[in-house]
Amino acid sequence: MSEELSKGWFDPETSTFGDRVAGAREAAGMSQKQLAKRLGVKIVTLRNWENDMAEPRANKLSMLAGLLNVSMMWLLDGSGEGVDPEQHVTREEKDMNEILAEIVDLKSRALRTANRLGALEKKLRTWAQ
Repeated sequence: MSEELSKGWFDPETSTFGDRVAGAREAAGMSQKQLAKRLGVKIVTLRNWENDMAEPRANKLSMLAGLLNVSMMWLLDGSGEGVDPEQHVTREEKDMNEILAEIVDLKSRALRTANRLGALEKKLRTWAQ
């Protein structure tokens, strides 16, 4: 990326809300699927935000800013604390983020499975009485 292009990459005059969301997500080393899951939204919702077809409500905007480590104002209008266009996420950092996301997913599945097993056991015990 040329210096001139990188300087204006997240410039409020040239970038949109969707550009800033996508750029911050990539800088954080997250896929759309990972970010959508962490926000508790469907992937199509996140894609609509990144394609400037919709914008999040205030509570999701706040979560989005926190997860991406940028200010809400930067996401909305490009002012405030945002992404350094020169920031580079290493492959190792991306791998670590993917592993952490998978761990969170596995823990969530394990909890749902344990809850379901408990419910089934309770049901069996009531029938046995």
